[in-house]
Amino acid sequence: MSKPDVADFHKDLQILIGKRISEIRTKNNQTQQDLEFLTGIDSAEVSKYEKGKRNLTLKTMIKFAVALQIHPKQLFNFDFDIEKYKIDE
Repeated sequence: MSKPDVADFHKDLQILIGKRISEIRTKNNQTQQDLEFLTGIDSAEVSKYEKGKRNLTLKTMIKFAVALQIHPKQLFNFDFDIEKYKIDE
């Protein structure tokens, strides 16, 4: 089995962060339209971020963190198989 490349690592992180945004938004009883209002990001784009179909920049992650009223590091609070990528912690 070949080692996953950087693109795989990036895509997997993108999906997991998107899921976290969705989970926290739902827990907060917020809609995608609420995030649109709070971030200035169209709700259709919010959906794409949540599904991992859009690249998250640091600026975008900060906008989501502020809108969700969380510390940005909470967006990375998920299990991740680091061994899959042979990356030292």
